[in-house]
Amino acid sequence: MARIAVIGAGIVGAAAATRLIGDGHAVTVYEPDPAGLPTSSGNAGLLAFPEIAPIASPDMLTAVPRWLLDPLGPLTLRWMDVPALMPWLLAFLGSATPAKVARTRQALTMLMRTALTDHEDLAAIAGITGHLRQTGYISVHDSEASIKSALHEAQSVEQALGYPFERLSTEAARAMVPQLEGQFAGAVHQPIYWMVSNPLTVLRQYQAFVRTRAEMVTDAVTAIDRGSDGLTVVAGGTPKARFDRVVVAAGVWSRTLVRQMGTRVLLENERGYNTTFTDLGWNLSMPVGFADHGFIASPLVDGLRVGGAVELARPQTSPNYNRAKAMRAKMRRYVPSLPEGGTQWMGRRPSTPDSLPVISRDPHDPRVVYAFGHGHLGLTLSAVTARLVAELVKPEAHDAALAPLSINRFQ
Repeated sequence: MARIAVIGAGIVGAAAATRLIGDGHAVTVYEPDPAGLPTSSGNAGLLAFPEIAPIASPDMLTAVPRWLLDPLGPLTLRWMDVPALMPWLLAFLGSATPAKVARTRQALTMLMRTALTDHEDLAAIAGITGHLRQTGYISVHDSEASIKSALHEAQSVEQALGYPFERLSTEAARAMVPQLEGQFAGAVHQPIYWMVSNPLTVLRQYQAFVRTRAEMVTDAVTAIDRGSDGLTVVAGGTPKARFDRVVVAAGVWSRTLVRQMGTRVLLENERGYNTTFTDLGWNLSMPVGFADHGFIASPLVDGLRVGGAVELARPQTSPNYNRAKAMRAKMRRYVPSLPEGGTQWMGRRPSTPDSLPVISRDPHDPRVVYAFGHGHLGLTLSAVTARLVAELVKPEAHDAALAPLSINRFQ
């Protein structure tokens, strides 16, 4: 048994703490705002096992100029934040080469192979049941070219992971999701997608388990001091505590501690917006992606959530809820029955330029383990990340297979 501090209690931190508790370790979790609403609490609720394509790709780069001209489009920048974002943006462009895209796809494929089993195992540790359901997913497309691109990606996923897919006519898509009354060219159906009941509910369940089995400290960690006899966590007014291992899983705020450790990382704030409707009187039968506009409508057990898109900005920059309004307006082209209203939300996805999370030991001190930067896949990859963290805290563990996810790629 080791004394382990986990910094962060979002879905990745809570999952890692749960797994470590299940392995018999003495765990202390540091989270300054345990009642807050971290990024994972407002996502679409998807377990997106087929999503092995990085955001940066040669094809994507050709669309970026057009997207950036639309301030409410699938991708936007807060221009006042560009100087601060420039190192990340340059690395993002550099990640769009065929060789680097192939490397990212291979690494994400490795993670996705066990992701569902890891979710089931993690839930068993925490005693959580009834929160996972296989819904399938369809993406709707405005043109034949868009459908061809989606079919090509689905074929690549089938080759890598064995997940089936099918092309749907407009009529077949409407038979599966009757609310799709607007015009579109066709759709692609992938049955392997799963959902959680509600991402906030699931997060709270894991946090509640952690509270019963671990110490929860509600101070922000300001430093990790390294000593020959242990790691000392410095946190606000809390007395310093010494640990055998420290896991840093604090989302985009992890970068402050990483840099304090003398290690380099490119981690920025990729913001997403959504609107949740809880009183529609109807819901979709499965999640629907609007492929040409970069957002998703997902049926939670207690409402419909419409959200997505990418906005690059500093964490402290104020929200632009016109992006949520634009997604609702675009959805009404396909689902005319969607009303105005709902509850708007903005979350901060911690994102790396190559779309790969950091799941890694610190190069200067292997007693420190990093688990952050999951971008759009935080919920999907939370359980497999927790399993890998539990391996990395073992002194005898070998992490050669995790080299693509290592923080060494930024050094």
